Amino acid sequence: MEKRNTALVLGATGGIGGEVARQLLAKGWQVKALTRRTAQGWDGEGVEWVNGDAMAAGDVLAAAQGCAVIVHAVNPPGYRNWAGQVLPMLENSITAAEAVGALVVLPGTVYNYGPDVFPCAGDDAPQHPLTRKGALRVQMEAALEAFGRRGGRALVVRAGDFFGPRAGNTWFGQGLVKPGKPVTRIANPGRAGVGHQWAYLPDVAATMVALVERRTGLPPFARFNMRGHWDADGTTMAEAIRRMMARHGVKAVVKGFPWWLLPLAAPFNETLREMKEMRYLWQRPLRMDNGGLLALLGSEPHTPLEVAVERTLRGLGCLPAAEVPQAGLA
Repeated sequence: MEKRNTALVLGATGGIGGEVARQLLAKGWQVKALTRRTAQGWDGEGVEWVNGDAMAAGDVLAAAQGCAVIVHAVNPPGYRNWAGQVLPMLENSITAAEAVGALVVLPGTVYNYGPDVFPCAGDDAPQHPLTRKGALRVQMEAALEAFGRRGGRALVVRAGDFFGPRAGNTWFGQGLVKPGKPVTRIANPGRAGVGHQWAYLPDVAATMVALVERRTGLPPFARFNMRGHWDADGTTMAEAIRRMMARHGVKAVVKGFPWWLLPLAAPFNETLREMKEMRYLWQRPLRMDNGGLLALLGSEPHTPLEVAVERTLRGLGCLPAAEVPQAGLA
């Protein structure tokens, strides 16, 4: 494989990793993916699957041979043992990148930010998170920045709450709707008047790929915020879901998210515990400033909300099974 056109994707069977892998393939890249088992969740072709574990430094190094880019999109499933796995996995990617001269690409989040930067955060805004996961995210970016200072190259693309047809643990698929059946009840975690930041996974992946293809012009450590979909009043996303279900003949009602249940269930469920910690991001607006991204790319990949919501609902199995995709929306 020719190094300049080869990427290793860690987490290719997940939401963002899978989207980046698909879009790299569409751009003509060779894509390798590290996996501990058969490629579950992958519905395409063209990826070279390499057996290995992201927690094993030797496996990552072996898979990274000949690669110009390492996309680090792997996370412990279900938020389990983040503290014990997230940083070691990233360190393995950094070590491999240092050995082969690759760029490390990390999908970032808004969890790095605390209320001190509300209501708008730029690329270089201070990072004082309120949560354990946010603190780990800050440490991850710090490790990449240190890698850049010692001669490596790293890129972080931050975005809001993910949604998309193949998204995994997300507020859209675990909070607002229930996957696998038509939506009749939409549980909105936000409240009227409080904006919220969303990011459609294919748009995030397209942004990352566009930056990767401009990697030679980036600084050693580069980070960019995406604007994504800004729900200005906290009701836009829920209403888009309701309208889409009505278009497909299903009546859905919007209700408030049962926050009161989380303290009761959180001690027994890691995902619910993380959701409870993130409540502050639904209580006050935090908008991402994408000025740096626009200055470099000229525009940000952006799928219209109605199209993105329809594709997401279909991917989650929330639209009537017998329906034929509408023209222009499938």
